[in-house]
Amino acid sequence: MIFLYDGSFEGFLSVIFECYSKKITPLDICSLDNFQEVMFAEKIFVPTNTEHSNRVWKGWQKKMSKDLNQLPFLAFLSAQLGIEMNLFHFARLAFASTIPIEGNYSDFSILEVRRASRRVTQEAMRMLQFVRFQQTKDNIYFSGIRPRYDVMPMTLKHFKDRFADQHWLVYDLKRDYGFYYNLKTVDEVTLGDKAFNTQNGKVPLDILQDDEAKYQSMWNNYCQNITIRERLNLKLQKQHMPKRYWQFLPEKSIIK
Repeated sequence: MIFLYDGSFEGFLSVIFECYSKKITPLDICSLDNFQEVMFAEKIFVPTNTEHSNRVWKGWQKKMSKDLNQLPFLAFLSAQLGIEMNLFHFARLAFASTIPIEGNYSDFSILEVRRASRRVTQEAMRMLQFVRFQQTKDNIYFSGIRPRYDVMPMTLKHFKDRFADQHWLVYDLKRDYGFYYNLKTVDEVTLGDKAFNTQNGKVPLDILQDDEAKYQSMWNNYCQNITIRERLNLKLQKQHMPKRYWQFLPEKSIIK
């Protein structure tokens, strides 16, 4: 039996509920987007049920240490191959145990979940460090970014607290969705007509505020003047600032 879901975390939790209610151990759990036909295997699509997913999530959190109760969600965001079955095995162990089991590194599934969670957390931290906003003529601060994992939901509190007095839009170019803050709420959006470069998120000059190009030039001049070229260590830079982010950073244009 292969269980299919819509790709959301709530959908995945609904699958876990379905497996427990029918007492079935699945051959695989897969999102619709990633599913490939398998001969001689029965497949069933489980629709997202908020009530069921909430019951599973609340029960799962009670079985985990307080400081690690977001571990399954973080690992899920990695979207790595096989993460659903690793999480399913993790859940079964957690529900069957009277003590938290997330520290059992001898179990392969738990170890994979911990590794995936760590990679996602690191990527979310990079998002906070490497996002650069561009101010448009309609006074919206826009940033296009392409994170390796779907970490946008993890960054919203930081942006809302840090830029509470500004209209901003952070857009995931890889997954084609973003979040817009209107000074009151943060709403998920998907843009049809994109007035920006879909590869590097740069906004055309005719849409930017008149002073935006000047500020970028001033920032580049500042970085240029504080750079000691004799001490440049590109290898070390790449360790702390992955090269895949360089295209989104105006200051990197001064160092080739």
